[in-house]
Amino acid sequence: MRTLRFLCILLLIFSCSTKEDHPYTFYYWKTKLALNADEKMALSKTTVPYLYTRFFDVDKSGEKFQPLGVIIQDKSFIVHQKIIPVVFITNRTFLYIKKDEINFLARSINELVKKKITDYHLNSTSEIQIDCDWTAGTRNDYFTFLKELKKISGKEVTCTLRLHQVRDKSTTGIPPVNKVYLMCYSTSSPLENSDKNSILDVQILKSYLADVDQYPIKKIEVALPIYSWGIVTNYLGKHKLINALAEKDLENSDFKKISDHEIEIMKDGFYFGNYMNKGFRIKIESISDSQLTAVTDFLDKKISRYHIIYYQLDGKFVRNRNLNF
Repeated sequence: MRTLRFLCILLLIFSCSTKEDHPYTFYYWKTKLALNADEKMALSKTTVPYLYTRFFDVDKSGEKFQPLGVIIQDKSFIVHQKIIPVVFITNRTFLYIKKDEINFLARSINELVKKKITDYHLNSTSEIQIDCDWTAGTRNDYFTFLKELKKISGKEVTCTLRLHQVRDKSTTGIPPVNKVYLMCYSTSSPLENSDKNSILDVQILKSYLADVDQYPIKKIEVALPIYSWGIVTNYLGKHKLINALAEKDLENSDFKKISDHEIEIMKDGFYFGNYMNKGFRIKIESISDSQLTAVTDFLDKKISRYHIIYYQLDGKFVRNRNLNF
């Protein structure tokens, strides 16, 4: 009896101390479908058999809907994962949209997705993911669009879910889908004067997602960031973003180190493709393993059995990185 009790205690301790790795894959967010050696290596290690691939963006210019950044394919883009098409739609696309325009938009998007799949012989799934930062003012028309796209395409239509759409679900509404993708990044604006990491601040994220376990849609996958950028601040206090900069890019004799993540430019010149003056500052924002662990530890208590989709698949972000969390 004592031995059995001891074994039960050991089992309980072991089950509480072990953390199950989450199956993962990536978002692919480049206009040209092409893979370098680091990206191919990262893809070979994924444990979810899908690659979430942005096909194009949709925006409204004047009174017309415009597809932007439509994908083209390079011969190096050979993947074993099935492709899940992702379409990003700006929120303003749904401002003052008419009922017949919603149907037109759904049909046009479906046709362009099908065309790209056919043109490039992509092994796609029966899912289309829509990425839109909808608001209380556009929710009804956006939700109608999701229903129309599902009816027209005959596919499972899913959508992304931003942090404020969880916290403010009573005003932003619940989308008419069976699965959502929780975007665990962009916790603040990078163009604000702040000492916080605008890509991901864990405490801010926790405040937004305090009640995520009560969200009505129970099938939730999780998108986590692995990207980085540099925030340039000029002598007037105005900011500009340079994508894909990392701390190691700040190793330059023309830079004076202010902290581990920030430098001041000491000499006028071209840096990272931009002309910058002496006195400009560059602050790097990137994502550490400890941040990702903190997020998954928090979500493990709120959501069960979720997959991780890392944003995004890029050699600069995946090289020599362990992504099992």
